[in-house]
Amino acid sequence: MKMPVHTETRNGAQPDADGLPAEQRILAIATVVLAVTIAVMDGSIANLALPSIAQDLKATEADAIWIINSYQIAMAVFLLPLASLGEVVGYRRVYLTGLVLFTISSLACALSGDMLQLSLARVLQGIGAAGILSVNTALIRFIYPSRLLGRAIGYNALVAGTSTALGPTVAGAILHFASWHWLFLINIPLGLLSLAIGWKALPFNPLSNRKFDMPSALVCMLFVGFLLYTVDAIGHVQGWEAVLACALLTVASLAVLLKVQSASAPMLPLDLLRIPLFALSIGTSFCSFAAQMATFVMLPFMLQNHLGMSAARAGLLLTAWPIAVALTGAVAGKLSDRMSAGLLGGIGLAIMCAGLLALLTIGPGTADLTIAVLFAVCGLGFGLFQSPNNRTLISSAPRSRTGGASGMLGTARLTGQTAGASVVAMMLTLFSSPYALVLWCAAGLAGAACVVSLSRLRYQPD
Repeated sequence: MKMPVHTETRNGAQPDADGLPAEQRILAIATVVLAVTIAVMDGSIANLALPSIAQDLKATEADAIWIINSYQIAMAVFLLPLASLGEVVGYRRVYLTGLVLFTISSLACALSGDMLQLSLARVLQGIGAAGILSVNTALIRFIYPSRLLGRAIGYNALVAGTSTALGPTVAGAILHFASWHWLFLINIPLGLLSLAIGWKALPFNPLSNRKFDMPSALVCMLFVGFLLYTVDAIGHVQGWEAVLACALLTVASLAVLLKVQSASAPMLPLDLLRIPLFALSIGTSFCSFAAQMATFVMLPFMLQNHLGMSAARAGLLLTAWPIAVALTGAVAGKLSDRMSAGLLGGIGLAIMCAGLLALLTIGPGTADLTIAVLFAVCGLGFGLFQSPNNRTLISSAPRSRTGGASGMLGTARLTGQTAGASVVAMMLTLFSSPYALVLWCAAGLAGAACVVSLSRLRYQPD
């Protein structure tokens, strides 16, 4: 049933028009690209600095993983409720509010004096990032005309994928000249610039007449929070009692959510999973991001602690990964107009799996060029998969459910990243040198994603 809507025409933007005028479109997409870049990059930018942050704040390596997971979990918990809120109050309002919170909390991260303060500041930063990422894909539908929508979604996926990979590279450059605090301070001028542009250029969207379902939102947040905390509890080996309690709370909150949420506008849009192409694309996204995050969290420890590299040298070598993602993603976006995302994704993830297995051969005597080439192979595979997958995922959902599809896309990515980081935390807790085991796990996840992607070939992608 189609939801009744009313429209806004502030700033002269007509939400029912087919995209924004060309000049305003450029400014609007610049805001989206900049905000998505800093929000996604902050999920991985601290990875390279984990050893030095842990030492500075007198924390263990396993505890330092909370710097990553507190951000990821907070983002995932608020993602679906904020996507739903955007349909009621406007995607623009949710986006700009999230950007304000993200910018302020970045300052709080930089001023943190211990692990608890930093973790709490990262929670606030994750909530702000959820405001950005929950509605960015939905906003793009009102920025670009329909004839350019597929290309725009592909570029947005490329920005998100590249930003995740760029985190260690940017961190390496910053840490070469300054302390880890500047990893967060750099967000402040970028956030203010994005706010200034976005306030003028971002479009308004038709608003739903329904009220925001606060009870369902709270239960949804509990469900996602318990789910991810269960995964994290397993990763930090907290004992079977804690894991069992979290798992039971996860199941109970899911049961309550399915009972109380609206049938016409569900907070957790599981009905979209009845679309085979959508469900398979979600599965592919989860497995691939889990593989990438596990590798990114582990590599700084391996390169610095095991191979004795400096943070700057490790970050420079890791640059090969995002460069390959960017170059391949641009080509993959064009190829997806003519080829199935299932085939492109399957090929890309097979290449990524092979690259991860090849990283097992790295040792103290391995040349830097060889290491960089292997990172580039992994990035090439991920870049070939990411843009076509996200485009197919969004386009397979009904246009009226863009907000829900955008929220599910982000939730799958964040859940996968949290699972990947938790795998590394578990390995660091249980083993003194778990690098090879983590790579085997990451390669297995990439292989599973490859199989899921290829299974989409039985369906028409577009």
